[in-house]
Amino acid sequence: MIAFVLRRLIQAVIVMIAVAFIAFLLFQYVGDPVVFLLGQDAKPEQIRELRAALGLDQPFFVQFWHFLVNAAQGEFGLSLRQGAKVSRLIGERFPATLELALVAAVLALFIGIPMGVYTALRRGTFMSQVFMTVSLLGVSLPTFLIGILLILVFAVTLGWFPSFGRGDTVKIGWWTSGLFSADGWQHIVLPAVTLAIFQLTLIMRLVRAEMLEVLRTDYIKFARARGLSNRAIHFGHALKNTLVPVMTITGLQLGGLIAFAIITESVFQWPGMGLLFIQAVTFADIPVMAAYLCLIALIFVVINLVVDLLYFVVDPRLRVGKAGGH
Repeated sequence: MIAFVLRRLIQAVIVMIAVAFIAFLLFQYVGDPVVFLLGQDAKPEQIRELRAALGLDQPFFVQFWHFLVNAAQGEFGLSLRQGAKVSRLIGERFPATLELALVAAVLALFIGIPMGVYTALRRGTFMSQVFMTVSLLGVSLPTFLIGILLILVFAVTLGWFPSFGRGDTVKIGWWTSGLFSADGWQHIVLPAVTLAIFQLTLIMRLVRAEMLEVLRTDYIKFARARGLSNRAIHFGHALKNTLVPVMTITGLQLGGLIAFAIITESVFQWPGMGLLFIQAVTFADIPVMAAYLCLIALIFVVINLVVDLLYFVVDPRLRVGKAGGH
């Protein structure tokens, strides 16, 4: 177990160094921060002084080392657009994005898994066909179109939910949350549903495919021969083994929800990291772009590590394989 964790940690460190190198290249080849800070009319003396103050006159690998050290401490300098520390900007936006992603993930799991189980056990029924049709639409329609349709129907036509913003938030230390106010819940419904629809349909189809595959295995046939009830077979044996690969996809999809909430946040003007990143790209705000890239990579690495550990705990075959290898 310790060797397994150490290998995964080493792999995670290598991945983060590679991502940090890519993020560092943004500073080298996407615009010049000195020009952004001083403007086009700056004198050569001012440019030289600022480059020396920022360490941009040092060799490439020395600059990269300083970038790594600062990134490990969560420091990425100042935003070229807003003039504030990037770490503070990310810290202010991260709670909104994480909150939106978690609500979307809960919706996708608690709706997608039962729908997948139902369509696997009730193949050919009317509701099963309806679920499969809905899942096809959810996979096919782009996120921005789903968001616009939800705004048109539920915000403009019916007036049930607001169409933009985060609503009232409650401050808990440095963390802010809209889940402790009724107005916050009203604001999160439409963006969370928009973000969850694709993940929901993906989970539903995956659960259905895995469930059908498990129901064909020999141990399920043996369980039927022993006289076990359908409930015990379906939920005590089949569903348990179905959820092992679903766990992997769900973990990675949570990282995807955080990383790719950009479109949803733009449609609903949700004040999260995705909207911050879009603004940074528009104004070529390199420090914000680099920080966002490193943070998203870290989230994926951590989630992947947790999923690997859960796999190791849940699936006894991995432990047997490791023991046999030793």
